[in-house]
Amino acid sequence: MKKISLAIFALLMTGVLVFTGCQKKEPAAKAAYHIGIMTGTVSQSEDDLRGAEELIRRYGAVSSGGIIQHVTYPDNFMSQQETTITQITTLADDPLTKAIVVNQGIPGTAEAFRRIKERRPDILLFAGESHEDPLVIQKSATLAVSADFISRGYTIPWAAKQLGADTFVHISFPRHMSYESLGLRRQIFEAACNDLGLKFVFVTAPDPTSDVGVAGAQQYILEQTPQWIAQYGKNAVFFCTNDAHTEPLLKQLLVYGGMFVEADLPSPLMGYPGALGIDLSTEAGNFPAILKKVEQTVVDKGGAGRFGTWAFSYGFTASAGLGEFAKRILDGKASVDSTADLYAALGEFTPGAKWNGGFYVDANTGIRARNQILIYMDTYIMGKGYLPTTEQTVPEKYYNIKFQGN
Repeated sequence: MKKISLAIFALLMTGVLVFTGCQKKEPAAKAAYHIGIMTGTVSQSEDDLRGAEELIRRYGAVSSGGIIQHVTYPDNFMSQQETTITQITTLADDPLTKAIVVNQGIPGTAEAFRRIKERRPDILLFAGESHEDPLVIQKSATLAVSADFISRGYTIPWAAKQLGADTFVHISFPRHMSYESLGLRRQIFEAACNDLGLKFVFVTAPDPTSDVGVAGAQQYILEQTPQWIAQYGKNAVFFCTNDAHTEPLLKQLLVYGGMFVEADLPSPLMGYPGALGIDLSTEAGNFPAILKKVEQTVVDKGGAGRFGTWAFSYGFTASAGLGEFAKRILDGKASVDSTADLYAALGEFTPGAKWNGGFYVDANTGIRARNQILIYMDTYIMGKGYLPTTEQTVPEKYYNIKFQGN
């Protein structure tokens, strides 16, 4: 009897195992590839980071079986370039990594890309808004995409003129002015202001990556802006080259006067929420709703017709759009050398917006780059609507201005 019972038990157990085996779920399919993305932190470039988060929302993080691996570079990246280089190159240690996006392309990006190309030539290497000279980043990036610092050198003063400005105040510091993209734009600003009848003023503010840090740099802007307005008047347009300066500048302009056309990296999220003290968590990711709320608050504070932006975040779009472009290439749905495919990927995050731009042309040699594209969008003025920025013909002479250094 005992033997029969044991035999039956064995059969029953075998049946249970077979049944259980049939019901066992197969593990989820392994991702065919990974896409690495590096952005700044919330304090240095929140929009860039939110764009990476949008990619994770759509395609999942590597840690949870998705395809996006996101890391951030240090706030004081100028003194930690080796850390930045290591962070970028480490993304390539994953054999499934087939594309890397760095937005913004801070110093060290080109070197990191060079090292990666030596051992992993199969990886797509995209830089958004490179801080390094065009000829430097072009040597190692598969593609570099930048806000059109040449065209905008003219279109921003042009827009300021449309708002009734008589003075253009440019706020920056030596590190930024040593970058060809930012330094050359400053030169074009000055030339355009002279041609348009605006007084051009350059003022220096602390670098947020210096010893004073972000907090110290922002405090300086808070304290200095009222004095600048007293000196240059309420019909002065202010422009700063650093994201961390934008919020305190906007905050004080709304209180003391002055005007603001658009940020260095324009967005309704760039500086406005903090300056206005508004919560946009409900509108997160919905840029038409974000713009509407920001605009209404600016108008309520008396800023109608005096404050502008791009309707969609450039930093957000560069992160998300370049990640989307990489994915479409890897999926065989886009070509790396197609500007139409690039614009379509960017347009995924800016429905209805007008873009313009073109390949970077070196003023010294006249050579047109094949892997660096400059782009810009129409300016949106709060309480007024779009200015036809992308329809303006930028005088050819501005494209021929050569970078003089700081």
